[in-house]
Amino acid sequence: MTDGLNKVETVVFQKAKKQQYYCGDSYFYTETENEYICALADGLGSGEFAKESSEIVIGIIKENIHLTIEQLIKRCNEKLTGKRGAVIGILRIDFQAKRYSFSSIGNVGVITIPENGKKKRNIPNSGYLAGYHRPFKVVTDKLDPLMNFILFSDGVTDKDLSKRFLLNRDVNQVVQTYANYAEGEERTDDTTLIAIKYEA
Repeated sequence: MTDGLNKVETVVFQKAKKQQYYCGDSYFYTETENEYICALADGLGSGEFAKESSEIVIGIIKENIHLTIEQLIKRCNEKLTGKRGAVIGILRIDFQAKRYSFSSIGNVGVITIPENGKKKRNIPNSGYLAGYHRPFKVVTDKLDPLMNFILFSDGVTDKDLSKRFLLNRDVNQVVQTYANYAEGEERTDDTTLIAIKYEA
């Protein structure tokens, strides 16, 4: 799935674990005149209830894209009271301020690849969203004129993340190479990899 409105290109690979019908990962991205937002949620466990939790989170983000990342995470957390729970990663790019911010809770990861090509994997906040208050931090930094981001759920392994192809600027190429590489293997977890390219 690819989409190039104006400044950001997004390509997604997703596969459910083993022979599961439901994938417990859900995602959403959109670009407006002023900003871009992408969210990836992974419902705890697998199957239908995991999907329900991740879809609740994504639904809230879709309806409230104007909120800050802090506000979005707090609202998602409230809505998951009594549900299975979910982990989440949210990336927001502010075109005017030329800054990006993200937060990830639990095992949704974010890699930033600035113009110099030095990739940086960010350590997520621990825990998950299930209605309890838990502290989390939001990372904010300046945006390079050319920058790639990769959001991924825990089906993407450390071995996968060490591969050179992740550094390719062409996000279609990144996802295609990853898909070819992942197709041959039985996945022990739901897998989602979102490759994002920002170009000013």
